[in-house]
Amino acid sequence: MHGDLHPANVVVSHGTLSGVIDFGDMCTGDPAVDLAAAWVLLPAGAATRFFDAYATADEAMIRRARGLAAAKSLALLLVGQAGDRGLPGGKPSWGPAGRAALDRVLAFA
Repeated sequence: MHGDLHPANVVVSHGTLSGVIDFGDMCTGDPAVDLAAAWVLLPAGAATRFFDAYATADEAMIRRARGLAAAKSLALLLVGQAGDRGLPGGKPSWGPAGRAALDRVLAFA
């Protein structure tokens, strides 16, 4: 698994995912870590279609992925907030991505 899928670790060309970068956290583990990308990276409403296509994710894995997506969203928000305040390591552009991801997590039925 990649282990750290978020907007800064993917390449998008013309609205389509075209690459994944930064494999520093690549490891084995719970696939739910990467499946959290259904909320962190994909547009609103796409998580259900994603898991339907994935087909091997049971309800427990989806719940774990959703919780991990919420945590990743909060981390993105914090990095964005640090950027807004001019703090070291902060990246202002990460805040909106974190807010959007958290909205998708909370809206998931």
